Amino acid sequence: MNNIDITKAYIKAVQTGDQATLGSIISPEVVWHQPGNNQFSGTHRGIAAVGALLGRMMEASKGTFAITRADHYMANGDWVAITLEFAGEANGIELRQPGVDLIRIEGGKIAEVRLFSSHQDQEDAFWGR
Repeated sequence: MNNIDITKAYIKAVQTGDQATLGSIISPEVVWHQPGNNQFSGTHRGIAAVGALLGRMMEASKGTFAITRADHYMANGDWVAITLEFAGEANGIELRQPGVDLIRIEGGKIAEVRLFSSHQDQEDAFWGR
């Protein structure tokens, strides 16, 4: 699989809750950069920490947080950029906004994830402090 194929498999697994695929394509040493100034912001290291982070995000949104659209996949060396839309409901806020995910592939696995929101203040309010 090339880097775009790996990234497409990752997005599909996130959208369908396919934990087995996620476990097979995310590096155990993954570094996850969650943007903003909210309870989930910061750098999370390792698959256990990232898994716990994503679980807490799903709990906070009562399972509503989702990638609703992934439009364009663009590769540059080890990095793949994805334009997407994410949505959910939490803290009385209905969130729907475009973003960009940057995924670094190393040895056929996702080694690093950097997320970008188009309206970070709204996302911060959505997730809460």
